[in-house]
Amino acid sequence: MRNRILVVDDDAKITSMLKRALAYEGYEVEVAGNGHQALALAANQPDLIILDIMLPGLDGLAVCRQLRAHSDIPILMLTARDDTADRVLGLDTGADDYLVKPFALEELLARIRALLRRRSRNNEAEILRYSDLSLNTATREGKRGERAFTLTAKEYELLAFFLQNPLRVLTRDELMTRIWGYDFSGESNVLEVYIGYLRSKLEAGGEPRLIQTVRGVGYVLKEQQP
Repeated sequence: MRNRILVVDDDAKITSMLKRALAYEGYEVEVAGNGHQALALAANQPDLIILDIMLPGLDGLAVCRQLRAHSDIPILMLTARDDTADRVLGLDTGADDYLVKPFALEELLARIRALLRRRSRNNEAEILRYSDLSLNTATREGKRGERAFTLTAKEYELLAFFLQNPLRVLTRDELMTRIWGYDFSGESNVLEVYIGYLRSKLEAGGEPRLIQTVRGVGYVLKEQQP
């Protein structure tokens, strides 16, 4: 069965180009020109959504936020904004990936393939565990003991990577490359921001810290030493 992709952009030239290119790659493609139409078509449960931020009426961030309230469909955001703060905002709203216009078609296709592979793996339920921390890869729900907490898309990816590599020191470069690809410069503090987000959720009930800082290197998931 062919994967179905919903392309959301108000630029007819871009949607026409993407529809032809994606159809050539074997995908079924639907097109929406505004946010309200995107939400209506998303009810058909496409396998992936390519979503422009700058849309008339309901913008892409609002669309993403509404979709994330009830759906885990992978969302790849397209935008002309090449600013770290904007990218962080898009990812924090719930987007799974972010691509700045103009973009190379080959890179877009590679990111689509990666998101679809990731979703296929996530559909196979698995519980990742370390100490009293657990993460359900199907529902994306985390728990400290019996206390449950929700995660944004990037928080989930980051926590899952830690849980897949407990007790191993993960360098800053490794984490940046694994979670954000090559879009963010070495000066970006996006990793530190998301570590802070995760710690606040993991420690909200007064639990001891599990994500430890290794100064000058990166971070490690391990229990604190007495």
